[in-house]
Amino acid sequence: MKANVTCEFNMDTGCVEIRMPGDGVTVVIDCTAVENEVADNMYERSDLDYLIYNDPRAYAELVLSGDAERYLKNITDYKPIDS
Repeated sequence: MKANVTCEFNMDTGCVEIRMPGDGVTVVIDCTAVENEVADNMYERSDLDYLIYNDPRAYAELVLSGDAERYLKNITDYKPIDS
């Protein structure tokens, strides 16, 4: 993404909004829809939520590049408790 592009999470809509300067184009990513598609458990959802709130630009880059599932499989450390 270009350096002058703004990216932020809109709590009212539950979306990450990417605004392109100059031309006024806004790209909206529905975070709930993304989580429903790529996150298989609460740990993966938590990892995505962290990005949404703390680094929405990195979140947008993951989603737009199509790498969200691969990212979650590599970063999420989910180990079930043995019964």
